[in-house]
Amino acid sequence: MMRSFITLSFVSSLCSTFSVLALRIPFDAHVQTPSNPTTHFPRQSSSNGIVPVGNTQNIYYYTNITLGGQNISVMLDTGSSDLWVSGSVSGATDTGSSLKLSYAVGTAAGDIYTAPFELAGQSVSDQAFLLVANVSSFSTNIHSDGYDGLIGLGPNSGSSIYKKLDGNSGNNPINRIFEQTSSSNDYITMMLSRKGDPGSNITGQFTIGEIVPGFENITSMPQLSIEKVYKVTDVDQHWQIVTDKDNGIIGPDGQPIQYSSIAPKAPDGTIVGVLDSGFTLPQVPRTVSDAIYGRVQGAEWSASSEAWLVPCEQLINVTFNFGGVSYPIHPLDVSSSDFGVTFSNGNPACLGTFQPVTSAFSLLGEYDMILGMAFLRNTYTLINYGNFITGGSNSHNPYVQLLPLTNIESAVNDFIQVRLNGQNTINSPQYALLPASQEQHSPESAAEKKQAYEELVLSRWPYILFGIMVFLILLISYCVWRCCCRRKRLAKKAAQQKGGATSVGGFKSGPYTSLHDSQSTGSLVMQPMGGSTAELEDYGGKDALARSR
Repeated sequence: MMRSFITLSFVSSLCSTFSVLALRIPFDAHVQTPSNPTTHFPRQSSSNGIVPVGNTQNIYYYTNITLGGQNISVMLDTGSSDLWVSGSVSGATDTGSSLKLSYAVGTAAGDIYTAPFELAGQSVSDQAFLLVANVSSFSTNIHSDGYDGLIGLGPNSGSSIYKKLDGNSGNNPINRIFEQTSSSNDYITMMLSRKGDPGSNITGQFTIGEIVPGFENITSMPQLSIEKVYKVTDVDQHWQIVTDKDNGIIGPDGQPIQYSSIAPKAPDGTIVGVLDSGFTLPQVPRTVSDAIYGRVQGAEWSASSEAWLVPCEQLINVTFNFGGVSYPIHPLDVSSSDFGVTFSNGNPACLGTFQPVTSAFSLLGEYDMILGMAFLRNTYTLINYGNFITGGSNSHNPYVQLLPLTNIESAVNDFIQVRLNGQNTINSPQYALLPASQEQHSPESAAEKKQAYEELVLSRWPYILFGIMVFLILLISYCVWRCCCRRKRLAKKAAQQKGGATSVGGFKSGPYTSLHDSQSTGSLVMQPMGGSTAELEDYGGKDALARSR
């Protein structure tokens, strides 16, 4: 029992250590700073449970919350589970606990407070949050980027504040909202806008327990079950969904991209992806990224950006399949012109947004890819928390529903207008894909190989743990068996020794005694003949004597 406890505790501590590190990577983007950086997204009435979502250059998405009576813009992040804000919050109550959340772009550290909280028409009287006094460690100016904090919309089990405070007082905001309501509408929905797309009429919106008008058919979409992690690693629980079998991702050539999932529970032929609105660039297995961009003429691998660079005029088709429904990705989302990157010759390039996983590995192999903003802009997303709500009354399993938003024909026209200046040259020979035999492959560093191998090994920890437990049981059983056998041998030997000293019918049943013992059988045999004639005659001794002569 002690060995098992130590093993599980070690696994849990690993998850806790890397939960916030694994889901953030730095990336320099060219953001157009507003002329008045103190002006944030305007507050809109949320009496119907719907609030607008701001968009900073397709890189950050944020909305307003009210905390301690103050309006604060926070990034919407389905990939984490904590609420933190910078600056000060009037009337907040200090819990006496402190916390440090580490991200690849900086550190959010401070004390945990509670204050009245409101979002999308829902309120909590004493919501716990992390108050970050100093954000200078962040590589970007979050205030000029449009937000002053972050609200984690992930499962409560991943909340560091929840684990820090006693009882349920540290539950994250969405959990607090749903645990205090009796409604069965324990879901949020999110729609992200796309800047630079003249043909799009999608506006960013976030809802709690409501459907955006005009998109009610999202409720008829397949309910995609959340791929649950093992209880001991629930800190690594995210909104993980599984692609369709054998055709989860369709590449630019119209053929399925083959990949074998590392997730322990994933069915064969499927890929597990996390829906993460806090991740600008989707993170996919390297083989998948190479299959998307490696056959593009003129494509280059950028070591500094850790991503593919492609000609901006190259239209690239990618489609994901979930629950039997196809979700095409807008070509303006498959490559981006928002990062100001250039080819090695100095010419302008576009960044391949489906970036190979280089640092956002799942420590225990709970997922294969992170479907960030470039994916989520193509879906209207509904997340039902179900029994993930700590202290909630719902018993059904959580699920996700995705409504496709991208129309292929309209998307191609948008691409032609934006990238080709209205001239349809997408079928020109220069934009034809290279043969599969000429596909380029991005290099994999030694450190990345090691990390990927560790991930693969650790992803099998349930089987490793089971094997260790079986080995220990067999070892203990063998030791017990050997001990029992030894005891039996010792007991048998002791019984034989004891039996040798016990008389049976006047004779000893043990070893022969010395010949000089007058009571031994040897003495009786060696007695004179006359002393035993009478006795022998009684048993036919006469014939015996005759034969002896």
